[in-house]
Amino acid sequence: MRDHAVNTLGFAKPPAETRVVVAMSGGVDSSVVAAMLAEEGYDVVGVTLQLYDHGAALAKKGACCAGRDIHDARRVAETMGFPHYVLDYESVFRDAVMEEFAESYLGGATPVPCIRCNERVKFRDLLATAKDLDADCMATGHYIRRLEGPRGPELHRAADPARDQSYFLFSTTRDQLAFLRFPLGELASKAQTRALAARYGLPVADKPDSQDICFVPEGNYAAVIEKLRPGAADPGEIVDTEGRVLGTHRGVIHYTVGQRRGIGIGGLGEPLYVVRLDPATRRVVVGPKAALATRTVPVREINWLGDGAFADGPREVAVRIRSTRTPAPAILRPLSATEAEVELLNPEEGVSPGQACVFYAPEGSRVLGGGWIWRGR
Repeated sequence: MRDHAVNTLGFAKPPAETRVVVAMSGGVDSSVVAAMLAEEGYDVVGVTLQLYDHGAALAKKGACCAGRDIHDARRVAETMGFPHYVLDYESVFRDAVMEEFAESYLGGATPVPCIRCNERVKFRDLLATAKDLDADCMATGHYIRRLEGPRGPELHRAADPARDQSYFLFSTTRDQLAFLRFPLGELASKAQTRALAARYGLPVADKPDSQDICFVPEGNYAAVIEKLRPGAADPGEIVDTEGRVLGTHRGVIHYTVGQRRGIGIGGLGEPLYVVRLDPATRRVVVGPKAALATRTVPVREINWLGDGAFADGPREVAVRIRSTRTPAPAILRPLSATEAEVELLNPEEGVSPGQACVFYAPEGSRVLGGGWIWRGR
């Protein structure tokens, strides 16, 4: 039997004998991945998830997984000549993502549901479906790199810093990483992706990028939470850090830590920011910008992708505490197998419970894992 060279997805067999399930959102990124692999001769199977009610989604633009997007994914599959399936994950998505989103906001946190969707739906349930379809791997349109290291596959930031999505994929486990592929991670820019879409003749080549969380129309978090949790927007007091009442608000769910605009009080001299949310007393605590500075960040539910055991001891890392920020130097101090304290060498503002804290190697592009910021003990 003749030995085969390793193909572009890392398998020692011809592309035609390599089945790859592509998670297709209907956007240009995942569509290009599917088209690219189909053109290379792989046995491509496209899968799109219906995550919530079509009726509500059809009228909403700028988000993934709506009825329009399912239609677009199907058209791409028809254009490139591979099978496409739509799976109803509505109840799974509601239980695994939307309910926690509402609970987190009611608890005064600022959740990142896209991470939970990757962790609990796409990279767990959909990945299991891909294996049931006898796929060799599953590919997505995320901008992140999977590189083979001396101890197995490693997660690395995308080649294009402006498109890097590693913040949203920190909870990818080693086992999942072994099965996943990210063909767009090496591209230098989004313009390259759109140029490929045009070259393949895809109907989504000029489709705008999604901006909102898929189930949050126009970024109106409060409306979604009130629908999931009627009565959630109870009014309360706005107080300063000393507890003095400065005004009233229309519900804690309308505020996030670090917010300056739209607080509802003014004429008090220096600008005030939301410093803390206290849902138990329905209080929004405000203060000067200096009150936002944080040096110590408690993190839990840690997923470790670095070398060695996580609990081996303190280590120097770079961390990202918001998706829009660049990694900053820090000391990572494990407290258990899944909890740690992160010391920021330079205090940062707007550190909020419910956000992710993602760990990176101090030098280079490797993602070492991450966890969820919480209030601590």
